[in-house]
Amino acid sequence: MNTAPMTTLKSSPAAHAFVDGQETEKTQKALLVTMKKLRLQDFLFHKLTLIFALSVLLMLGGIIVSLMIGAWPAFKEFGPGFITRVEWDPVNDEYGAMTAIVGTLTTSFIALLIACPVSFGIALFLTEICPARLRRPLGTAVELLAGVPSIIYGMWGLFIFAPLFSEYIQPALKNTLGHLPVIGNLFQGPMMGIGVLTAGLILAVMIIPFIASVMRDVFEVVPQVLKESAYGLGCTRWEVVCKVVLPYAKTGVVGGIMLGLGRALGETMAVTFVIGNSQRLSWSLFSAGSSIASTLANEIAEASTKLHVSSLFALGLILFVITFIVLSSAKLMLMGMSRKEGIK
Repeated sequence: MNTAPMTTLKSSPAAHAFVDGQETEKTQKALLVTMKKLRLQDFLFHKLTLIFALSVLLMLGGIIVSLMIGAWPAFKEFGPGFITRVEWDPVNDEYGAMTAIVGTLTTSFIALLIACPVSFGIALFLTEICPARLRRPLGTAVELLAGVPSIIYGMWGLFIFAPLFSEYIQPALKNTLGHLPVIGNLFQGPMMGIGVLTAGLILAVMIIPFIASVMRDVFEVVPQVLKESAYGLGCTRWEVVCKVVLPYAKTGVVGGIMLGLGRALGETMAVTFVIGNSQRLSWSLFSAGSSIASTLANEIAEASTKLHVSSLFALGLILFVITFIVLSSAKLMLMGMSRKEGIK
């Protein structure tokens, strides 16, 4: 007898409204709980990523402070003239950074001078000219070169490249470019196979894969419709590359070059094998020299006096400053190019 009234109560409009209200309230509470969880997750994610970003700045600041503290005794002893001093005599505790700075900049400049056009040609061939069946194998081969350890390049340069370089290439350079009035002094001197020019060539071989890989990737990003439109207007392949591809991908191209330059400035083992490790300045690219990285690698384990260790810290600080100046200059150049495009 109680079944009919209960059934009537459940099926009445008021009962339906009551049940719907309870379900709506439960849904709202569930939504509020979900929103609180999402807000908490978003807050934690934001703070966690902020900590990661700040940790990079803290590590960078810690490195700078450590280098400055370690380099202070050397700058206190020799003053700012430490940068321009040529002497590097651990026996008499006389140190100067100019020889290592010149060697670092010279080898890096030679490497970029050779690597940039070669890398550009590789990237251009892989993206515009290479047959489709060869594009992947050749691209993989270029990327594999970037994974070869630097000490392998150094051993190859010392035992294979240097003898061939001294026997065939250095005599040819001396007999041709060595007789020119302005740059002839750069290609004079002993032809031993190792030296500043050899180090620059080995660095060029090392950074070509990095620059070529970045250039290839940014060239592939250029919209195909832009290139097809240029070809449709009668442009040659070279005109398409110069007037369409390079302007569109110039930021990536400069980034790839800066990546290669950073690798060249800080390279240690390969340069140590083939540069000769001589603390002397010479106009000849055939003569032995030294770089900041090679000096640190050769002497950091044998530095016995406080001033010697501090001078090595000072070299590390100078290398850091050089790298910072180069990267900042590249960034400012890109910003200037962007502003000019906005004006146009």
